[in-house]
Order: sequence, then structure tokens, then C-alpha cells
Amino acid sequence: MTMTPPTQTDTLRSMFGLSESEVLPLMDAISTDENPREAFARATWTGIIEPGDSIAGFVIGILGAAGALDLLVEATPANVWLSTLNGITAAFNTPQPITEEELTASIERWTPRAKSAPALMAIRQAARYGAKLLTPASALWPEGLADLGPAAPAALWVRGTDTALEALKTSIALVGARAATGYGEHVSMEAASGLVDRGFAVVSGAAYGIDGMAHRAALASHGQTIAFLAGGVDRFYPAGHDALLSKIVESGAVISELPMSAAATKWRFLARNRLVAAVTQATVVIEAGWRSGSLNTAGHARELGRPVGAVPGPVTSAASAGCHRLIRDHGATLVTCDEDMAALHPEQLRELGN
Repeated sequence: MTMTPPTQTDTLRSMFGLSESEVLPLMDAISTDENPREAFARATWTGIIEPGDSIAGFVIGILGAAGALDLLVEATPANVWLSTLNGITAAFNTPQPITEEELTASIERWTPRAKSAPALMAIRQAARYGAKLLTPASALWPEGLADLGPAAPAALWVRGTDTALEALKTSIALVGARAATGYGEHVSMEAASGLVDRGFAVVSGAAYGIDGMAHRAALASHGQTIAFLAGGVDRFYPAGHDALLSKIVESGAVISELPMSAAATKWRFLARNRLVAAVTQATVVIEAGWRSGSLNTAGHARELGRPVGAVPGPVTSAASAGCHRLIRDHGATLVTCDEDMAALHPEQLRELGN
């Protein structure tokens, strides 16, 4: 929750020299937040910071996105940031976890990206594509993201339906290898179809292999599916899933914490995995090699206290070595069908069965 910051300047008028008449109509097109200045600042921060930047998350949480952005664009020294932060955290009896050295390094990292042109371009591009901006003040903000603490995203960019966002409350992540075997794709298809029939939404990362099959099966079963991307929601990746992601936009949702046109990178894929784990009630790894990225998603789920399931495969298959590792070494529940997967969240299973 954002603490009440000290008196701020009119952010839109002071920031980048932009006027309300230039920004507010654009914000009206992409956001329903009652505070468009704060929403605009959060949209801007998504292009300034890299996903999972907990120092940015902390200062935004204390000062508000607009207040923190004011300090950044005004080239405020780190010691002044800390003085402001200390004044607020002391009043709320909250510990101050950031050192001046850490904040100085962060400011140096953020400053080159604090530009008006990319911020406005992202908002205009969102309006052009019919994308929406969600912030923690939005009614459809996924509740599970609160468990990420300061590492939660500043905002989310979404293309899709409100119904799909609501469905995140009863969702399960199905993830796995890009280089999936026929066995893995068959299990993914059966699992997604079965979970949809039980009233769950299917969440994944739109990658080739297990992810893509999970999304396709959910769509074929007329269920809700949500894809989290590591780049902008107008820049579908992988390119070979352009048609799939377009279909997901029509009835489900495609989501990213990165602004429009942002490129996917290796680090952003790993950071994206924490969102998949946080918004869902459980994570199931269907097929994974020894070093598969889907194991990273399972790790985030464990850290967040979410149940993790893993599907066993042939002992001779390298594509299932990561699943066997999760079961043997990391306490994952062995699951073989959609009933097992639904049972990872027994309260939801009981509710759906009533």
C-alpha cells in the first residue's frame, strides 16, 4: 500500500514539460484509474526500470509513483531521496532497507530512461492497439501480485478481456519445455482441457512446446487462458505464435509489465516467470529438462508459498529430468492428470465441486 507522500508538484505539468491537455486524453483511453497522474507515472516507470527492481518498488510504494518520478526527473541527489524516505518511514515506524550507495546506483541506472518521448509513445501505442494499463489501484489488478512485495510490477499492460482478468482468481499455471516431446504435448493438451472443464483458467508464457499447447487446448475447450509476455503486448514473441496470441487477445488476455514495443530478453523471460507464479493458485511443470526455465517458475511458486506439481515422464527421457528433480529434491507433488492438478488447491476444488 502506498503511504501518503509529502506535498507533490502537479506531476503532469512539471514532468517533462508535458501539459494535462496532452496526456489526460491518452490516459482516459487506456486507464480507468481515478488518479490519472499516478497512473501516468506508473506507466512511465514501466519503461524506466527492469522487471523485479525492488528498490524502485520500495520508493514507489513509499513516495507514490508520481512523487518518485518527480525526484528522478529533477535530478535529486540520493541523500535527499533518503531524507524524504526516512521522514515517511519513521512516521509509519517502517524500517528503511535501502542504503545511499544502493539508491545512487539505482538512480544512475534509471536516469537515462527517464524520457518523455518513450513514455508518450507507449501510451499512444497502447491506445492504438486497444491495450489497457492496470495499476494496483485498478479493480482488476491481480491480487496475488501483492505477495511479490517491492518486486511487484509498477503496472501491467493488457490486451484482452476483463473476464479473463477476473478468471486469474481461479487459475493454474501450466509450464514446461520449449523442445517438448509428443508425450509432453499430449499431457499438456489433456491437462489444459480438463482444468478448463473444472472451471480453472490456464496461465502460461506463450512459448513453443508445452506453453503453446496449453493455450491452444484451453482455447479449443472454450476456456479462459492468459499469456504473460517478456516484451510489449504489441510485440508478440515468439513470432511463430502471432496467430495464437491474437486469438488469446480475442477471448483471453495477453499481459506484460513492460511497455508497448519493449523487446523480450533472456533476463526478462526469467523475471516474467515470477508473475506467472504469483497470479495463479498453483504451478504445474509438465515437461522440463534439467536446466529448463520452467524450473525457475516453479522456484518462484515455492518461494511464494504456492503449490507446485510436476508430471513424471520416462526415466530415459532428458525432457523429464527437471520434473523428476522437482519431485525428488524440491517437494513438488507428483501429478498425472487434471484431477491431481486441481487438487493442488483443495479449497478451490471444493468450491468448484459444490
